[in-house]
Amino acid sequence: MTAPTERDNGAAPVSEGVRLQKVLANAGVASRRVIEQYIVEGRIRVNGVTVTELGSRIDPEHDKVDVDGTAVQLDATKRYVMLNKPTGVVSSMKDERGRPDLRRYTKDWPERLYNVGRLDAETSGLLVLTNDGELAHVLAHPSFGVTKVYIAKVEGRVTPQTIARLTRGIELEDGPIAADRARLLDTSSASRSRGAEKGGSSLVELTLHSGRNRIVRRMMAAVGHPVTELVRRQFGPLHLGTLPVGQARELSRIELGALLTLARQDASAEDRSDSDQQG
Repeated sequence: MTAPTERDNGAAPVSEGVRLQKVLANAGVASRRVIEQYIVEGRIRVNGVTVTELGSRIDPEHDKVDVDGTAVQLDATKRYVMLNKPTGVVSSMKDERGRPDLRRYTKDWPERLYNVGRLDAETSGLLVLTNDGELAHVLAHPSFGVTKVYIAKVEGRVTPQTIARLTRGIELEDGPIAADRARLLDTSSASRSRGAEKGGSSLVELTLHSGRNRIVRRMMAAVGHPVTELVRRQFGPLHLGTLPVGQARELSRIELGALLTLARQDASAEDRSDSDQQG
């Protein structure tokens, strides 16, 4: 275990605990020899402090380590899974009404996994499942505003003016909202031939950091284009890619590093905000 005084003042622990290169090698970052070179080159930080001493030791249960600015998970018991949730499935591990839930997609992992945030039953796409409660809290909490990208098929022909309105901001019953980004991907041939906003359909990509309930559906309805199909393609740094609907896979080391880095940045920002308010 690292000395409390060293962690309290933010310094990298050096005298107790487990050697840093051993911990990172066990975490699959690289071989001990390569990690030693990383240490010498100043590419590794412990609790935000750059480590350059080869004898540095850490407490894997408490210390936060990053390599080249990317967070490393030292706890091998933590599991992180990406699911392409189908429509008709509720974002719950057990639905009281007996509807299809997420349990069928977690049976391949021995850990008890939980969903990070929610997608409504009729929305498909990227959902993160994990047993890392701390990360789940940070990424799902509305105050952290993790960016999400959605593709919405909507009724009618969406115009550039409507796209501009979505990014400029609209008023909903629970307050104003604006998309971070919005773009028109396509309009159906039926709507183009009619030359009118009524009839046909359009594909719209919306980027939002809001965590408000059914926000995409409510935004599109407010501008006169109800959603008929909705897919979440991106959650923070994670992209759905070619993962088939109804399939799940573990995050790659690169994906996990990006997700952990985002979560730690958001958690640190909250800690700084709390400290400023107390001060």
